[in-house]
Amino acid sequence: MKNPVLEGLSTARTSVVHLEMRDSYLPGDPEFVAWQRGKRLDPNAERSTWWRPFLDVVQEVTSRGVVMQRARIVSEPVTEYIRYEHHVSFPNIAAGELIRWLPRRLAADIPLPGTDFWMFDEESVLFTYFSGTGEVVDREWCRDHDVVAMAAVAFREVWRRATPHEDYKLT
Repeated sequence: MKNPVLEGLSTARTSVVHLEMRDSYLPGDPEFVAWQRGKRLDPNAERSTWWRPFLDVVQEVTSRGVVMQRARIVSEPVTEYIRYEHHVSFPNIAAGELIRWLPRRLAADIPLPGTDFWMFDEESVLFTYFSGTGEVVDREWCRDHDVVAMAAVAFREVWRRATPHEDYKLT
């Protein structure tokens, strides 16, 4: 089965947005566990030590002129997982992705979808459904104009309020 995110990225023409709203994902992820044990990525080290295959796709997409934005709505003080995500964001930025962070308290009045999503060219949305522990349990494409428009408006407002990665200070 194809990876639907990679499928969306491969066909994107102008924009890709990704909204993340959970405070923890995949707590058993080996990279997160290694980070908990002290492993840190070094942006000054050889790129092969921190580059991931997914970033090749991100770099290809952004080099085509597609604007790729990721916004994370986070609780403060942040969880250990969000600290990890903040630390491992520099490779995504190096690949051309733009990342911003929004404290949950500043998002309380934004009408948001009930789950994380990817949106491609403001034409289709890929919703991701998670278990309570952060495992992906399903993904669903939606091309309904009203739903896509709602997701686009929500993301734009989150993006407008959010702090760029380089300026966001973890609390």
